[in-house]
Amino acid sequence: MIKDILFQIKYTFSQLKFNRKKEINQRLKECFGKPKNDTFDFDYIEKYFRNKDNSQAYQVISDKTCNDLDFDDLFMLLDRTNSKVGQQYFYNHLRTIKVNEKQTKLNEEIITELSENPELRISVQKKIEKLKHKDAYYISSLFQEQHLNPPKWFIAIKLLSFASLVSLVLGFFNPIYFIVLLGVFCVNFVLHYWNKNNLVQYIGSIPQLLKLNTIASHLFTNSLFKKLNPDLSKSIKLINEVKNRMSFFSLEAKLQGEFEIIAWFVFEIFKTMFLLEPLLLFGVLKRLNTKREEIESVFKFVGHIDMLISIASLRNGVNTFCLPIIDDEEKIIANDISHPLIFNCTTNSIEITKKSVLLTGSNMSGKTSFIRAIGLNVITGLTINTCFAKSMTFPLLKVFSAIRISDDLMNDKSYYFEEVITIKEMLKESENGNKNLFLLDEIFKGTNTVERISAGKSVLSALTKNDNKILVSTHDIELTDMLLDEYELYHFSETVNDKTVGFDYKLKGGKLKNRNAIRILEINDYPQEVVKEAIEIAKELDKIYLAKNTTGNNVYKQ
Repeated sequence: MIKDILFQIKYTFSQLKFNRKKEINQRLKECFGKPKNDTFDFDYIEKYFRNKDNSQAYQVISDKTCNDLDFDDLFMLLDRTNSKVGQQYFYNHLRTIKVNEKQTKLNEEIITELSENPELRISVQKKIEKLKHKDAYYISSLFQEQHLNPPKWFIAIKLLSFASLVSLVLGFFNPIYFIVLLGVFCVNFVLHYWNKNNLVQYIGSIPQLLKLNTIASHLFTNSLFKKLNPDLSKSIKLINEVKNRMSFFSLEAKLQGEFEIIAWFVFEIFKTMFLLEPLLLFGVLKRLNTKREEIESVFKFVGHIDMLISIASLRNGVNTFCLPIIDDEEKIIANDISHPLIFNCTTNSIEITKKSVLLTGSNMSGKTSFIRAIGLNVITGLTINTCFAKSMTFPLLKVFSAIRISDDLMNDKSYYFEEVITIKEMLKESENGNKNLFLLDEIFKGTNTVERISAGKSVLSALTKNDNKILVSTHDIELTDMLLDEYELYHFSETVNDKTVGFDYKLKGGKLKNRNAIRILEINDYPQEVVKEAIEIAKELDKIYLAKNTTGNNVYKQ
């Protein structure tokens, strides 16, 4: 009878475990190719990137360019990682352009295997998911940030711990030593809870490091993953040397997390009596301080695999993508390129060869979105070897932008001054000997017409030197005549009917010829006298422009 009951219990637990495993497999299978349904805390996501030395990278994408191109929104679309480690690693990877053809080839080999072998992918995802707890964000602090140093009087902690041990042993021979033990315990109690503030910084990160090292050890058995870092076993082994000491923190976290009150109370008395927490904490930190490179190697290994799963999932979930051709040709060719953040985006094609691109068109017609689309696709092409187009070819580029600029009221800087500083940096970068892609939207729109056009022409001509590529939008039609030798002209246009304005968002060759701004005022029921006066003024300005243009003089229109 008892055997039957035990068998039934065992069978029930076995079935629950099997069903749970089946549910996880099904969930991971269904989620592949879909965006995350999760919150994004960029303060934590950026933590590894902000503290990492990326000085050896070809380019680190600036905060300014990220803001201009809605980089956070892009990351939320691209990120399909299963762990906080992978998420931090992926973010850093997208912000840093590196040149490594051998690594790119290996990445593609692994992505292909993960895409075509769902059993392998799901088994890896289940392991990596163990690092999805928020505490895993703090692993990077173990190799990037300064560790706590023991106090100068740390020897007193060792002596008090030893005194407790001696008093406990002698107490069995002479009860008076139990009184001594009680006195030492009171002192130790104060020191034990003084150390709690030190411990709280590591109670999450150290147990997560243990998980990370175990996961890396499992993944390293795969011959394909092993190619990412053939020497990783040395790092895993060195971290394992302090595994026993670090396991103490895992036990501490488990007891706190599961509220096992009695066990926690006994354990707390034991730790207080012998001051185990400060002794083990500073001992572990001292050893971890010598293993920073090894910890980061393991971090990068697991994060890289998680990132490759994310890229495989991304490609599986989008309608169109391509692997870019990155060569030394002085041209950018994009066929049916789209903006990844625009749902059902209208695609466009363009070939940028010797000349750069000057875009005209009304507001909301698609100029800025097209410029952003080119910039984002170059970045994703250089970082994750993925472009949102049927095909895309471009050289190795550094990407800079001046699109979204605003007043800096806290530092008493006007819109125009902010723009001046940003474009000054572009001019400096244009002479750095690298090939650059500059993205600008309505240059110098923070100042008057005459000086805007004058300065705009001068700057845009200067930026084209040294084989740089520029995409710039403008409402100043005069610039199109001045820059014909250096820029190809393109435009976006709208269709104005009796009461509606329609946009096709298609890129067209040449400069914009139709002007509909006043007509749009009319269909939006502006007073007739306002519309009529605007039309008359426009006609007069056109006459002045035509007269002066035929005599070879320059003229600037508002």
